[in-house]
Amino acid sequence: MDTRYLVTTQGKTLGASHRWKVLTVGVAANAGFSAAAAGIPTTAIWMRTGYHFDNAQLGVALGATGLGIALSELPWGLATDRFGDRPVLIAGMLGTALALLSMALFVVPTAGSIPALPVLAAAMALVGLLGGSVNGSSGRAIMSWFKEGERGIAMSIRQTAVPLGGGIGASLLPWLASTHGFAAVYSALALLCAVPAAFAIRWLHEPPNMATTSPTTSAGSGPATKTGAPAQRSPLRDMQIWRVAVGIGVLCMPQFAILTFATVFLHDFGRLGTAGISTTMAAVQLGAMVMRVWSGRHTDRRGNRRGYLRGSTVVAAASFAALAGAVALGHAAPIASVIGLIVFAGICVSAWHGVAYAELASLAGPARAGTALGMANTIVYVGLFLVPLSLPHLLAASSWTMVWFAAGFVALGVYPLFPRAR
Repeated sequence: MDTRYLVTTQGKTLGASHRWKVLTVGVAANAGFSAAAAGIPTTAIWMRTGYHFDNAQLGVALGATGLGIALSELPWGLATDRFGDRPVLIAGMLGTALALLSMALFVVPTAGSIPALPVLAAAMALVGLLGGSVNGSSGRAIMSWFKEGERGIAMSIRQTAVPLGGGIGASLLPWLASTHGFAAVYSALALLCAVPAAFAIRWLHEPPNMATTSPTTSAGSGPATKTGAPAQRSPLRDMQIWRVAVGIGVLCMPQFAILTFATVFLHDFGRLGTAGISTTMAAVQLGAMVMRVWSGRHTDRRGNRRGYLRGSTVVAAASFAALAGAVALGHAAPIASVIGLIVFAGICVSAWHGVAYAELASLAGPARAGTALGMANTIVYVGLFLVPLSLPHLLAASSWTMVWFAAGFVALGVYPLFPRAR
């Protein structure tokens, strides 16, 4: 056993195997919150009808969650580095569950009352503000429990929780929205956020040796001190970390175009019903899960995180170009091919997440990983706010072909932001 991981916390001796329980907490927490952040947009058709929104108003409502997360990610990351993973994750997940339960009670459309857009947007933003705690805290916990050579796969497994939660949402929430209404949607999500908080109370502990655990020695480490340990300067003052953080945030924007408006595209352009929409979106999430695990394992074995990230931008751009080309053919293109390209593009633009977060956290070092991950996720969720807000206007001014072409152009533009392989 690697004795580096033997610690005593709250009177309990925890061995190396405990890191898998910590990873389980991270996966459960991210999946629970992702079911809300990525799952609610899959109810877009029913939200548009139930709340009496047009596409622009729908974009504001869906983007509000991203705005809330963007505003809270960096403060949550700083709090994680200051107070530890455990209190931040538990407080954030319990708060998110309570916010969703309040929505189920007070912010649902009924026969006699339709909540106004500002009310729903404020509630969605509050869910984002509280749920933003999960990213930095769970990532820092995993970085402190796993050593180099394991971090790529560990962070990628954690990142599978995002499409896992999104897949649960895509499979469950459209059915709940169409048959039982939004009270059932928000109640189910509250439960999905409360359960991981219970796991965190039981299993999430911070190893006291974390502060002395050296960051990775792979390409991309910070400058070394005389003792051989990388210097511990703030990620906020490190331009290389900022470049990777911005690259992560911008490359998520095409993914958010799929997650927030692919259901509308499939309904309006493809004429798909509930079953077809749910199946397509679940396929995107399942494929993303598989590819994230493969990507983490592949880059751990080859030590090529940087090269892989640069290549991912090109592959994502090409997938959106192919989708745009198929849509440009109109209904002359078989709808099955368009659906297949939506799934393919969604997977390509989602596969790199765990690798990117592992590289970013390794650049910062475990003791500063919360701040670095908070920086990236702030930009990520600014994108989740801006994409659904701006996409309806781009669509109104052009076409679905231009929407998907623009998504590919954005993905390609990230290429120079990721560092070169050494």
